[in-house]
Amino acid sequence: MPINLDDPKRFRPLREQVHQVAMNMLRPISRKYDRAEHEYPKELDMLAAMADGLEQSGTSEGAGAAGVRRTDDGSTGNRNGSNLASVMTVAEMCWGDVGLLLSMPRQGLGNSAIASVADDEQQERFKGTWASMAITEPAFGSDSAQVSTTAVKDGDHYVLNGEKIFVTSGERSDAVVVWATLDKSLGRAAIKSFVVPKGTPGLKVERLEQKLGIRASDTAVITFTDCRVPAENLLGSPEVDTKQGFAGAMATFDNTRPIVASMAIGCARAALDLTRDLLEKAGVVVDYDRPAVTQSAAAAKLLQLESDWEGAYLLMLQAAWMADNQKPNSLEASMAKAKAGRVGSDVTLSCVELCSTVGYEEHELLEKWARDSKILDIFEGTQQIQQLIVARRVLGITSAELR
Repeated sequence: MPINLDDPKRFRPLREQVHQVAMNMLRPISRKYDRAEHEYPKELDMLAAMADGLEQSGTSEGAGAAGVRRTDDGSTGNRNGSNLASVMTVAEMCWGDVGLLLSMPRQGLGNSAIASVADDEQQERFKGTWASMAITEPAFGSDSAQVSTTAVKDGDHYVLNGEKIFVTSGERSDAVVVWATLDKSLGRAAIKSFVVPKGTPGLKVERLEQKLGIRASDTAVITFTDCRVPAENLLGSPEVDTKQGFAGAMATFDNTRPIVASMAIGCARAALDLTRDLLEKAGVVVDYDRPAVTQSAAAAKLLQLESDWEGAYLLMLQAAWMADNQKPNSLEASMAKAKAGRVGSDVTLSCVELCSTVGYEEHELLEKWARDSKILDIFEGTQQIQQLIVARRVLGITSAELR
């Protein structure tokens, strides 16, 4: 049976519209905000207003911070193609600039957590909120089960204490989705996520990080000191179900990992497109109708990079499609994230190398894309963590058996 590798027809107009936005609105200011780290890109306010208008009119096809909500049997609820629309449009936006995409109001990683875990009442209450995500702590990185920030029930509130690092949009967002444990002795099952609005007493943005890439996006350290959060702001069920384990909180990653994969896909595509143009100007033309071994070394390398990119792109689409069609996608989400993260770094660095001094200097954006792409192989679970997750699921063994 033949496989159709073309993009779904219904999403092509939307993707083309987003591509025009990326080319005409993001790409022209990309270098400006790379140099002006921590300065808010005010041009994004107009873009956010446009996105809100599309969402209200229904013409956005659900693109944005869509979620993977699960039914009682563990399958994902049909989102009418919203996850597929999201990854395709995010990729196009990141063709323009990854850091600026991560700075988009109301499109934070915390919004995906809300979309994935919140109940219907919470979905409505937090609608329009720009939410960042606070998971990582000074004592751990990718092993989210090591969360030590505590949440202690006190009447109709929870009291949060702890420190979170590497919070994307941590200063600019309206609220922070915080992962905290209700009882450390109960392990992963006791980890819950809470929506903490900015201005809540006890929440403090301590500092902003200086970074290698995605410099247009702010990355914060946030502390919680006796921070009282209404009990109704706990996302999902407050019950600790040791049989379910970590599944409730981890459902967030089934959505965000394909989205991060799409960021790497978009950034790598930008590098490939520009490199092909620069090679052609230098007299190196890639012939897609001839075997790579019969062409120049530079052309053969570009063909190999594009082949790797295609594999990552299809894995990303598969993970999103499964979420939209009531199919559990945890394995595929990790496969897409692992492949795209690695390919993104390989492609952007190889494009810098292929273009020599032109790729390394600031006259072109290739060196910036190489810096931006590195984080996409790290956050939302490193390359090594994704490989562990894939291996455990393929082999049918537990995290205790394969560490």
